[in-house]
Amino acid sequence: MASARPSRRTRSWTATTVAATALALGGCSAYNPITTAEAYNVVDGVQVELGPAVRANNLLVFTSEEGAVGTMSGALSNTGREGVEVTLGFEGADEVSIDVPPRGTVLLGADGDEQVDIDSVEAAPGSHLTVTLATAGEGSLEVEVPVFDGTLPEYAEIVPEED
Repeated sequence: MASARPSRRTRSWTATTVAATALALGGCSAYNPITTAEAYNVVDGVQVELGPAVRANNLLVFTSEEGAVGTMSGALSNTGREGVEVTLGFEGADEVSIDVPPRGTVLLGADGDEQVDIDSVEAAPGSHLTVTLATAGEGSLEVEVPVFDGTLPEYAEIVPEED
């Protein structure tokens, strides 16, 4: 009567095949880095740290054309224990100050907590506007923020209209 157990040779071959397959598949990550392990920007806007506790996320400027009124969207986050005032400065426009509560986030934009209106956007859609972000404790930082118009359907209703 024949035995139901595989032969020693079959078991050895199976173990060798499994080990070789695992080694080959494991080697793939040696040549192809795992992208989810790396931080990268997955939004249209800009991310910037203003210090250990204050961060600006997904900053975007919307306008119909260069020199027209505009608005900014994004978020300001504070992981610190005390509130902080963040000042946003724009070329050719008035500064805007926003209070960010401790351990809080302020959403910028028409549907957010704070509406950030820009008197005149000194950059054309498709380019970048230099925005200065400042806090009393961390100083200031200049950031190149992308400028969008209503060409993309998801942004069409965000662009402010001239009065």
